[in-house]
Amino acid sequence: MNIQDTARHCNTLQHTARHCNTLQDTATHCKTLQDTATQCNTLQHTATHCNTLQHTATYCNILQHTAAHCKTLQDTARHCSTLQDTATRCNTLQTLQHTARHCKTLQHTATHCNTLQHTATHCNTLQDRHGIKIPNISTYTCDTGAQHRGAPTQTT
Repeated sequence: MNIQDTARHCNTLQHTARHCNTLQDTATHCKTLQDTATQCNTLQHTATHCNTLQHTATYCNILQHTAAHCKTLQDTARHCSTLQDTATRCNTLQTLQHTARHCKTLQHTATHCNTLQHTATHCNTLQDRHGIKIPNISTYTCDTGAQHRGAPTQTT
């Protein structure tokens, strides 16, 4: 080989070395781009996952609110049922009080009627002893269910 051939060969080797360096730089740049693409895909996947979690959290909040509302409605229903039971008991007590008042009135009427009967009997005795005639005094009897409280009814 002569000098010119050696120089050309040297130039070729230098050119090949530069080309090799360029290819190495391109390969490094390509690897960096691949790493960046992988990282970007990971970030996109993470963003999608984050959106899913946000939707899930929103749905969970809605369910929690609904559950709280449902519990309030259940409590209200129990309270309403208690109030209805109380109202029923109160109505029963009022009915019993009315019945007791009516019974007391009937007892009073019976007592009053018995007094009137006793008085009539006494009157009849006096009438018989003294010859005084009071018409129909002995025909009164007691009716404790009379519409007019304490009023005796005349028998025929």
